[in-house]
Order: sequence, then structure tokens, then C-alpha cells
Amino acid sequence: MERILDTARLQLRQFTASDAERMHEIKSNWNVIRMLRLAPYPSTLDNCREWIAQISGEWERGEAYRFAVVHKNTMIGCTDIDELREGRGELGYWFDQMSWGRGFASEAAEAVVAFAFDELGLTLIESGHASDNPASGHILEKLGFRRIGESTIWSNPRGAEIEQYSYALHREKWDRQ
Repeated sequence: MERILDTARLQLRQFTASDAERMHEIKSNWNVIRMLRLAPYPSTLDNCREWIAQISGEWERGEAYRFAVVHKNTMIGCTDIDELREGRGELGYWFDQMSWGRGFASEAAEAVVAFAFDELGLTLIESGHASDNPASGHILEKLGFRRIGESTIWSNPRGAEIEQYSYALHREKWDRQ
């Protein structure tokens, strides 16, 4: 199932092999990759290509929906819903540092939350962010997520454990903007 989500300024679409170079460029920025707890570090063009190849079948199997976020014909990041099980899923996102502070992450995440609740029929979406990334928490709170806890998790890029804040949003509590 191919699915494209359009927002006021963005298009969210499936990743293609041609996105690997741009993805590598974005993930080569330490300020971006240090916030991605599972990302291989350092980023290489090969691991970006491998990731895109690996995720290509997730859509068809209904395991995860990862959207390349495009603004003015340039891929600026990713917003996804994965870890799908029993009416639940996990929201994630990462963006090129040049896109930070412009509302793109909120806009893209809102579209994916709507997709997850309305089209996938999820009843609960969870998410999280590193404690030293308050901007990500602001995005989640803006969408109606509530902080539900904190934990210590491993960060591949940092090569250390970090504190992470966890959030949840129930479908009945979601108030569309």
C-alpha cells in the first residue's frame, strides 16, 4: 500500500533508494544523529542504503510506516509509526538541522498521528525523547501527548546510556489542531 500524506507545506511519502544520499547528509550532522538512539554511528551511505532496503517491505507487511518528509522537493527528514502491536504504535521523527524551529516536525508528526489513528485504527501512540532534547518534548506536548515516565536507555551514537522521557497519546484524548 503506497500512501502519500500532504500537509500545508509538506509531502510525506515512502522512502526510495534515491533518498539514501540525502539521508546520509542529514545523519552526518552530530546534532541530529545524537538524538537518534538506535541509529548506527557514524552514519555511512551504505547503512542508509541498507536501512531503506530493509524498510521497503514494512509497508506491505503492516509492520511500520516510515515517511520521507519533503519540503520544496527536498527530503528534510523522517516521521514514522512503528512498533505496531495490539492497537498501539510508536511515533518517531528526525529532521535536518536547517529545518529545526520552523514547525515542520510538528506538521509532519500531526499528519502521521492522524494516519495512525484514522487509517490504521490505533488506540494508543507512544513516543519519547532524550532528556537533553526539550524541543522534541514540546512537539509531543503540542500534539496532546502526555509525559508518562522516564528511563535510562542505550544510545548507539553517544555510546552511552541516556535519560529518556516517555509520552503517550490515547485516541480519545487527541484534539486535532
